[in-house]
Amino acid sequence: MKMDHQEPVHKRRVRYKGTHPKNYKEKYKELQPDKYADTIAKVIRKGSTPAGMHIPICVQEILDFLQIRPGQTGLDATLGYGGHTQRMLQCLEGKGHLHALDVDPEESAKTEKRLRSLGYGEDILTVHLLNFARIDQVAKEAGSFDFVLADLGVSSMQIDNPDRGFSYKIEGPLDLRMNQQKGISAAERLEEISREELAGMLVENADEPYAEEIAREIINRQKRGGKICTTTRLREAVETALSFLPVAEQKETVKKSCQRTFQALRIDVNNEYEVLYEFLEKLPDVLRPGGRAAILTFHSGEDRLVKRSLKQFLKEGRYCEIAPDAVRPSAEERAGNSRARSAKLRWAVRSGKPSA
Repeated sequence: MKMDHQEPVHKRRVRYKGTHPKNYKEKYKELQPDKYADTIAKVIRKGSTPAGMHIPICVQEILDFLQIRPGQTGLDATLGYGGHTQRMLQCLEGKGHLHALDVDPEESAKTEKRLRSLGYGEDILTVHLLNFARIDQVAKEAGSFDFVLADLGVSSMQIDNPDRGFSYKIEGPLDLRMNQQKGISAAERLEEISREELAGMLVENADEPYAEEIAREIINRQKRGGKICTTTRLREAVETALSFLPVAEQKETVKKSCQRTFQALRIDVNNEYEVLYEFLEKLPDVLRPGGRAAILTFHSGEDRLVKRSLKQFLKEGRYCEIAPDAVRPSAEERAGNSRARSAKLRWAVRSGKPSA
């Protein structure tokens, strides 16, 4: 019997409307940086962050403080896209070891693959799928560290991906979890929360001045059967809550209140303050005498926690020196990367004489 062999049908890439892609998944060039380096460079020159990427902040300031030397052992407590990680690995010059932590299984796997392709094998880099509150667990196996970095910002890859629900600007499920395999989503959290608790969360986690109005609108919508399960529905709730404001003020105020509302929910569903507190409590104990720790914060709540902890341990003698003031990104970096504008870098040095 004669067999009819058919050629496989070539599936064309979905085309986007207009001259430039707006949808995250249509930005196929930005999502393939190895293949389209020219496109990546062009996006960065415009002061934007390419889709699927994260531009590390305060890199030189961090390296200047950490003073990494070949042969040392270090910890990147928040791996993310691996920008800081790669620069720290370069400082080790193939000698020593760097441990890196991340709770996001999807992004950490991509970053590990990228770093391995650059030649950083298991002899120099170990990636742990762990929350950075578990630094004592890593130190128990690896020994204490000469340097530690914690970048507390949400990675651009997470913010820009609509499937993660981190941004009010694009439609997506209202999730906001760093690890989507654990815990409950922000949408589920809103279903169980009271108006009083939600208003308190908005104030405590984001200093939201219109916390009562926003909480009332969200809860009332849900009572009427309007489940807030997408980023767009949450943004619409904030817009309605602030509709009493003068028209001239509404656009900018809604934008800022949306940012704060999403921030407050993200902090809550990921237990970010509790995790940060635990990390800060354990930090001095995982550093060697003379060891250095740098922490990059992006909003007032976490910066207050970091500042208070460093001052407390300096007073107790566990640190011998801390940053007298927060270090800010340069004006040039802030102009070229909008996500650097709120960053603050604080640092501490562990008490005791460092080993030779």
